[in-house]
Amino acid sequence: MLFDTHAHYTDEAFDADRDAVIRAVHDSGVGLVMNSSSDEKSSREAVALAEKYDFIYASVGWHPEDAAGFSERSLDLIREWVRHPKVRAIGEIGLDYHYEDAAPRELQKEVLERQLQLALELKMPVVIHDREAHGDCMALVRSYPELTGAFHCFSGSAEMAKELLDRGWYLGFTGVITFKNARKALEVLEMCPLDRILIETDCPYMAPVPHRGERNDSRLLPFMAAKVAELKGLTPDEAARVTTENGKRFFGIE
Repeated sequence: MLFDTHAHYTDEAFDADRDAVIRAVHDSGVGLVMNSSSDEKSSREAVALAEKYDFIYASVGWHPEDAAGFSERSLDLIREWVRHPKVRAIGEIGLDYHYEDAAPRELQKEVLERQLQLALELKMPVVIHDREAHGDCMALVRSYPELTGAFHCFSGSAEMAKELLDRGWYLGFTGVITFKNARKALEVLEMCPLDRILIETDCPYMAPVPHRGERNDSRLLPFMAAKVAELKGLTPDEAARVTTENGKRFFGIE
């Protein structure tokens, strides 16, 4: 069994055939999916998908690209959503400094910190989005040493990875590990202990080679499992089993 620990089946890319894709994903051998959110609309839809499909779970929260839409009401909504038994994390939340027209950095940091504080209050793990914001993300992680979480689509250095691992965090790896220019991600994957590796599609984005540039979905997760197996000296089935166990442990899924 495989566990796609980070997917976006509420994305408009799946509007035309969402249910057909999800059924095909389950038939393919993907036994669990964590559907991640970015704002109020996607959080509500993620909870609804989790109610509809036994094998889908949800994480809820405000992505840095949607920081301008965050308010005090947002915190109340998260409190409401996490009471649902299939909501298992707050995310994806974080910082994204890639785009010039993104929400102001100070606003992004404020929104992230409010959600980190709430996660501690609610005793929930967090799923972090970190794009070209390593220093500020790590500063906030250090400010909340009791927090547990995962850096999805990890893009930092081996040194940053080591600090996160020492703090008990998990690292998520996407189709990037199949790219020819993935030297840094592969270096981190090689040094990451087996019990802290999560594999994910981030679908509909980040499709692995040989499907790079296509719409991604969880049926392509075996490509990530195969790369983990190659680097860790495992069979693909062993890599699937270990990463599934990791995801279940992280999200508290029996």
